[in-house]
Amino acid sequence: MGYRHNNFASNLRKQKSNTIGIILHELNSNFITSVLAGIEKVTTEAGYDLIIAHSSESAQKEKTNAQNLFHKRVDGLIASLAFDTEDLQHFAPYDQKGIPVIFFDRVEEQSETTKVIIDNYKCGYQATQHLIEQGCKRIVLVTASLKRNVYAQRHKGYVDALYDNGLPYNKEHVLIKDLSEQCGVEAALQIMNMSPMPDGAFITNDFSAAVCMQTLKEYNIRIPEDIAIVGFNNDAVGKIVEPQLTTIDYPGIEMGEIAARNLINHLQGVSDIKQTNTIVVRSSLIVRKSSLRSGYSPNLRIII
Repeated sequence: MGYRHNNFASNLRKQKSNTIGIILHELNSNFITSVLAGIEKVTTEAGYDLIIAHSSESAQKEKTNAQNLFHKRVDGLIASLAFDTEDLQHFAPYDQKGIPVIFFDRVEEQSETTKVIIDNYKCGYQATQHLIEQGCKRIVLVTASLKRNVYAQRHKGYVDALYDNGLPYNKEHVLIKDLSEQCGVEAALQIMNMSPMPDGAFITNDFSAAVCMQTLKEYNIRIPEDIAIVGFNNDAVGKIVEPQLTTIDYPGIEMGEIAARNLINHLQGVSDIKQTNTIVVRSSLIVRKSSLRSGYSPNLRIII
């Protein structure tokens, strides 16, 4: 007979939309794709639909997305903040209406909001410490805006590892980039122009690290003999490049599942996310040949 169930009318009657809003800072990222996969797995099993919005690293667009999803009456929201987001006021209407919000990866660490993160400080420290243990004494950090918690904490771990090992901090060795393909090329050229040239590099994005490695190799720079390199995220590209890339494993699927499960449990009355301020997901250092100078076996995984 051509009958179609009217979800809109049904949702109005039940005062719920069975929809979860997602705000992402970017889409062209293996990490974000894996987080989405984790979220989708949990929400689909619970009978919720997703509406995905993309801020393109713009705080203004993020505010517009938050407003639009609010007016679409989403039951809950999962968000990762843009580079230039400075406060969370545009999420205040959700709190006022009792709509749960969970932040992941890019968060405001000093806020009382519920957030799912890894220990970026420990990751930054461990990556730098590993390079130091391989004999590196002049280590470059290639990262993004230190306004965001993930990069600020990795930077702090880098600084403290240098200090604990009696190595000087050189601000010229900290390259603030957008972690794009062009960033990898630019970082390689800057590294080669430093005198003396750094003998280690911690690059907080695997794709940028792979491009940097390739560019260095084109100029006959040997890896890891001339410069040892550590990336971040454990993207597939790390196993394709030669030598294979040492990296920090960032468990995106697990992070997405944890964020979604906590949100769904709250919506179903199983738990209250306001009782849980911060959830720290376990991460690990995976050692491969790009940094391996001495004393380690390839594919060693160090849980941190």
